[in-house]
Amino acid sequence: MPKIKVQCPAKINQTLKVTGKRPDGFHNIESIMQTINLYDYLTIEISHADNLSITLSGTSEEIPYNEKNLVYKAAKMFFDEIRNYKYEVNVFIEKNIPVAAGLAGGSTDAAGTLFGLNKLLSFPFNNEELHKLCAKLGSDLNFCLEGGRQLTTGRGEILTPLEFEKSKISLIKPLYLGISAKEAYTKFSQKMENDADGRDNYINDLEWAVIDDYSELQSIKSKYPKSIMSGSGSTYYIKDENFEEQSGYFVKNNLETIPNGIKEVQA
Repeated sequence: MPKIKVQCPAKINQTLKVTGKRPDGFHNIESIMQTINLYDYLTIEISHADNLSITLSGTSEEIPYNEKNLVYKAAKMFFDEIRNYKYEVNVFIEKNIPVAAGLAGGSTDAAGTLFGLNKLLSFPFNNEELHKLCAKLGSDLNFCLEGGRQLTTGRGEILTPLEFEKSKISLIKPLYLGISAKEAYTKFSQKMENDADGRDNYINDLEWAVIDDYSELQSIKSKYPKSIMSGSGSTYYIKDENFEEQSGYFVKNNLETIPNGIKEVQA
């Protein structure tokens, strides 16, 4: 049974500005994204079968192992595109990136699924075609596939490589607080309609949008004024400094920026 192990890095947003609402309901952004050495790992196995079956399993109790998971959606889309359904697919997800955290945990796993299946099936898609599949499925997948440090525009799917800057990064996230992108962008739109005061004080527009609603975020920002929320939250990161370990929070110190995205590793 052909098998591949794929390393899927988390990302942080070094900047995030929302530049407008799109006709498709999404928002245009300008964001500098950077991959860091916090990884999920996918072990993907395929075998020939009479019909397509996709089975997910893994280490986390916080994610669904069914058609709601972006990994499942990515696998289904892959086989829809090649129009070949005679495969049994098994994906084991070793989950280390926090869920609903603004770190692209779901997106990087989905991009890793497309990458892994493409290699297992002898590259039916070239890199440009793989990026088109990524863009169909979500806003962060294209960046996760390439990684490094990139200016992302459009919904986040348009990439412009930037010079890589190696630095130490630490993360903190309230354990029981997850913020969806939908919530963050909705609150951004509402605040813009009412009063945009204070927006310029934040490097991440979505931090400005949600911080007033969550005491946990206010507490982090108060204690660590240089910290910045990543994506739609609820994770904050800080450069060249450590967060204090504390009850009720996920803390990961001494991580580093990395110059790559999705890649194969030894099983």
